[in-house]
Amino acid sequence: MVQTLVFFGSAARHAFRRIPISRHPRIGHGFDLHRLEEGLPLIVGGVELEHDRGCAAHSDGDVVYHAVTDAILGALGLDDIGQLFPDNDPQWKGADSSVFVREAVLRMDGAGYDIGNLDITVILQKPKLSPHKAAMHANLAELLHCEASRINLKGKTHEKVDALGENRAIACHVVVLLVPTES
Repeated sequence: MVQTLVFFGSAARHAFRRIPISRHPRIGHGFDLHRLEEGLPLIVGGVELEHDRGCAAHSDGDVVYHAVTDAILGALGLDDIGQLFPDNDPQWKGADSSVFVREAVLRMDGAGYDIGNLDITVILQKPKLSPHKAAMHANLAELLHCEASRINLKGKTHEKVDALGENRAIACHVVVLLVPTES
């Protein structure tokens, strides 16, 4: 038997609506930040960007993929990326971060959810993300099994303020809406 919530008041004007408690939309937030150091690759949204610096990280340091993973896991009420893929585990040394997104998607699928939409903000002084956004959208849509139109990707600078603005770090915020899979 599925538990339901019954809305009264203003919702009653539209008749009684029953929403299964176990099948409601869920929102998650993900955040990631990495130092930028010379001589390392800079991978953002699955795309290697030309830059004299890259992410100092245990894996490949893709802040978009890390934040997307945490947003999905958070929406599902599960452990975060650091608990599932600890940075002291040698098997994740240099790992392609798409592995983390794929695992989050498997858990999302298993829980009966799809991506409603995803809003991503990358904070990076340079290089510019605009020339690479189409490739990042395509990578994310494939990994998440959703249309690219459900993914919004923005690049922001920190106006030369703090480590982000001084090109010493990169950060990413992600908000995701998960919706029950249509039967």
